[in-house]
Amino acid sequence: MKIQIINGPNLNLLGVRETSIYGSASFEDYLKDLKAQFPAVQIDYYQSNVEGELINKLHEVGFSYDGIIMNAGAYTHTSIAIADAIAGIKTPVIEVHISNVYKREEFRHQSMLAANCKGVIVGFGMDSYRLGIEYFIKQ
Repeated sequence: MKIQIINGPNLNLLGVRETSIYGSASFEDYLKDLKAQFPAVQIDYYQSNVEGELINKLHEVGFSYDGIIMNAGAYTHTSIAIADAIAGIKTPVIEVHISNVYKREEFRHQSMLAANCKGVIVGFGMDSYRLGIEYFIKQ
């Protein structure tokens, strides 16, 4: 099984950015734990702050992977282009968020991507990614 994790803008700062919201662990450290928990799964990771690069990655893996777990960051609320990219690929995408976006600013309550995703996991911290992987394994 091959799963691609795609993180969007500012998620490269996990562990140092707004730790009261996102925690103090870097994603790279968490990724090591994920890979140890799921040794039979190939988990690939990609992060970019650039919308077009995120779209390119979706196109690249969207026909050959078993699942994509995507945290598009702020692009979740603004990017019709990423929503269209998700709609255009065959690999199912799960939208994830570390924080509970519904406890935050109102503009974060709207996702442009969710309608094109298999599902949405919100508010379980870094474990949101683990929950997405577990979904794909059970399918």
